[in-house]
Amino acid sequence: MKTNEELQKDVQDAIKFEPLLHAAEIGVTAKDGIVTLSGIVDGYFKKTEAENAAKNVSGVKAIVEKITIKYNSTFSKNDNEIAEEAVKALNDSWVVPNREVKVKIENGWVTLSGELSWNYQRQAATKAVNFLMGVTGVTNNIKIKSEVHDAVEQKDVEAALARHWSLNAKDIKVKASGTNITLTGNVTSLYQKEEAEHVAWNTPGVWSVDNQLEVEYDYSYVD
Repeated sequence: MKTNEELQKDVQDAIKFEPLLHAAEIGVTAKDGIVTLSGIVDGYFKKTEAENAAKNVSGVKAIVEKITIKYNSTFSKNDNEIAEEAVKALNDSWVVPNREVKVKIENGWVTLSGELSWNYQRQAATKAVNFLMGVTGVTNNIKIKSEVHDAVEQKDVEAALARHWSLNAKDIKVKASGTNITLTGNVTSLYQKEEAEHVAWNTPGVWSVDNQLEVEYDYSYVD
């Protein structure tokens, strides 16, 4: 049995081990597997790092993110400057094809759009702008349009899930419909849910993934 207090401490410890974070900046509360993160940080990347650290903790069913980004009072950067740096960051990335991603900035919030062939390229586009100073959030609207136009074989996704060391493929159901994949069933952590989706995206020919996996645990929470 894991108590809310124990889950809270586990998440706090996970954040402490992240070199880019100052644990004192991030507040953590836990209730029945739902973890709330709060506090003030001076960079969007710290917000995402805290969330990722919490996701990897066993027992976390969901995350409520209430972290605020507040830059130093002497810091000043307008949307045009952020846009220029975002375009440069994308162009400098060897993973993201040049000129395939469009950038929009509004009050520091970055919106990415366009079409790419692979999901790892879409993820790399987000990472490229995460660390830019002045960024207050990132929305990734990039569509995947695979160069492979054949229908996805369900057995290929199932085999890839079975090969992954952290997943129990028997608990995950795969449905392939043309270039679309739907995942249903149960996993034991948010990390596993995201890994299963990542595996599905890596299958050649996949254009979209509908991740309906539910996070369940073998223990209950007590006070």
